[in-house]
Amino acid sequence: MSSFVQAPADHAKAYRKVALAACFGTFIEWYDFLTFATLAVHFAVLFFPSDDPVAALLYSLATFGMGMVVRPLGAILFGSLGDRFGRRVVFVATIGIMGLATFGVGLLPTHAQWGWVATALLLMLRLVQGLAMGGEIGGANVYLAEHASPEHRGAQTSVLQWMGGLGILASTLQLVILQACLSDADFKAWGWRIPFWLSAVLLLASMRARLALHESPVFERLRQQQQVTPTPLRDCLRDRPTLGRMALLFFCVSAGGGVLFFCSQVYAPIYLKTVVQMSAVTAGWVTLSATLCLFPLTYLCGRWSDRWGRRPLVLGGLALGAASILPVYAALPLVAQQPLWVFLLLLLPVVAVALVTGPQTALLSELFSARTRYTAVGLPHNLAAGWIGGLSPYVVALIAQKYGSVLLGLLYPTALLVLAWVVGYVWLPETRGRDLRN
Repeated sequence: MSSFVQAPADHAKAYRKVALAACFGTFIEWYDFLTFATLAVHFAVLFFPSDDPVAALLYSLATFGMGMVVRPLGAILFGSLGDRFGRRVVFVATIGIMGLATFGVGLLPTHAQWGWVATALLLMLRLVQGLAMGGEIGGANVYLAEHASPEHRGAQTSVLQWMGGLGILASTLQLVILQACLSDADFKAWGWRIPFWLSAVLLLASMRARLALHESPVFERLRQQQQVTPTPLRDCLRDRPTLGRMALLFFCVSAGGGVLFFCSQVYAPIYLKTVVQMSAVTAGWVTLSATLCLFPLTYLCGRWSDRWGRRPLVLGGLALGAASILPVYAALPLVAQQPLWVFLLLLLPVVAVALVTGPQTALLSELFSARTRYTAVGLPHNLAAGWIGGLSPYVVALIAQKYGSVLLGLLYPTALLVLAWVVGYVWLPETRGRDLRN
């Protein structure tokens, strides 16, 4: 990447090693977490009673959402550990917990075999996944930002935002391949387990990469100066400026980014399969193509934020998302027989996601001081991503079922994006170039 070339050679080489190791582990976390989302329609049949397909889908989406709901608890637990004992130890713990829980899903009996016991076990493992993800996301943001060069921090840290898209890409691609290679009966009998079994191999590779990481230089400096806080959560809640920026992060950047990501990457394939009635294979390839475009766009937006600032790009993404989600989903059934037009429509929310998430990793760390940064970033970010973004597909589906209109359900994320834009316009500061050592 060009930003790496512009940095001093020794720093660029060291940063690439850190970025590859950190991002690979985060990719595995997202792959594990989002494989559940790509299988939500199938889990409705496998783990819930089949007499009411609509209710079963809602139950499946709710189970996916519960993994998001407990993310803040993981952020509190692992965030405090990260601010007290360092970033590296938390990385190793979260990837191990996530990998084991995901592999466990692949071993579960179905509802037809064990009834509600199988459903309860699925929910339990989903909650464990959520706890691990809550500890991972904030820490990965902080760890990578604290290693990046200040003048190229937006571009260098934007690669972390690829991991969610790569997780969607990998889980969707393997699902398309499995459905193309296996009969429907074989896929329902055992084929759906393969992605979860594969996580065991990925876990071993990721653990090796994480164990090779060094501690963040910012945290090492705090430790050497004996400035590490023993009570990071209490310090965050007692400091009014920190608490105010945590609220800003919750209502604006993280809520907006979470809603955009789940509306464009998680809900879109579900909508195409259940509402548009597009075949599963075609829907998979279309959403896969749109997700591929997210990677260069996210990097470009991170790079542009180094030139023009974080604030204008984030506000632009929130505005585009608020203006495009409802029209895009309204138009999709009209062009269902033309996959190219479906792809082009899905690009609009993808661009909105990139505008918000490209600068996001740098912005999150730049908002807070080093002593409590892990906790201050992790808690509001996971609250917003979990309680707002993660539950969005379920809330949209629930409203649609109650009022008989999917478009009415989509007013929910649209209203949230409007609120996020207003909050950001009034209170979001420009943070580009801030010294993260303080």
